Amino acid sequence: MFEASTLMPMVMFGVIMAAAWFILTAVSNRNSQAEERLERLGRPKSLAEIDIARKDSERRERFSGLKKTVEDFGAVLEPKSELEKNSLKIKLANAGFRSESAPAVFRGLRLACLALFGGPVLAGVLIRGSMTQSSLLLIVGAVGIGFYGPNIVLWYLRSKRQQEIFLTLPDALDLMVVCVESGLGLDAAMRKVCEEMRNHAKVLTEEFSLANLQLQMGRPRREVLHDLGVRTGVDDVRSLAAILIQADRFGASIAQALRVQSDSMRTRRKQLAEEKAAKTAVQLIFPLVLFIFPGIFVVLVGPAAINISKTLLK
Repeated sequence: MFEASTLMPMVMFGVIMAAAWFILTAVSNRNSQAEERLERLGRPKSLAEIDIARKDSERRERFSGLKKTVEDFGAVLEPKSELEKNSLKIKLANAGFRSESAPAVFRGLRLACLALFGGPVLAGVLIRGSMTQSSLLLIVGAVGIGFYGPNIVLWYLRSKRQQEIFLTLPDALDLMVVCVESGLGLDAAMRKVCEEMRNHAKVLTEEFSLANLQLQMGRPRREVLHDLGVRTGVDDVRSLAAILIQADRFGASIAQALRVQSDSMRTRRKQLAEEKAAKTAVQLIFPLVLFIFPGIFVVLVGPAAINISKTLLK
């Protein structure tokens, strides 16, 4: 059992250090903003350029302070190895967060959620004056929820985005097959898919648009397709990228490769549907036994049991 007198100095030290860190961060941000204003005023510009620059700077400065604070706050959890850094970047990219500062912001959010969930519980325990076993378990549970909650949210966003890509990819492949067989190139076919499926396949068209932009900037097609498969995290997109890379390398027909991939994807979707249908009978056992069978048992056996009890009592 821990007394409040032993924990209070550590808590006060943490509060004082956090307040000092926030004050220094605010002062440094204010100085950098003042230097940017002086530099902007020192360059002669037209009225239109000044107005555009002012609007852009206001838009950036609106959330730059909060973003910088979260990034600095998350530097505590920065992984040491490059493998862990790359793994976190890939997970964030699979969820749709492709910014360079996304890992730092995510780590900052983890610490913020940790303080948000664990701080009030710890304060309540300190106010009570003693720490029992139940309060210790409560603190551990709150800290676990705050620390691993962002990971659960990231997993949900990632899986939802990947499922949307998986469901809309066969239609996109069919349209690409039609476009390629009609004489369009792969780049033009991807642009056509983005135009036609912009409303009901937003995630997939966003990824295709980014791949088209990278191709227009001069990146090799092999690297663009490989990044497309890694960025989405969907196995079908990775296999599609591998097939297109091989077709481009060996000069095979892209239309035939797309058609084969589309057929294999539809076969896989059919197999997944059959697998879920086969699991339905097993999954229905538990609700049948727990909820339906007791009601049927009461309805069928109840009147007979009442009659038997009345007969025995007589």
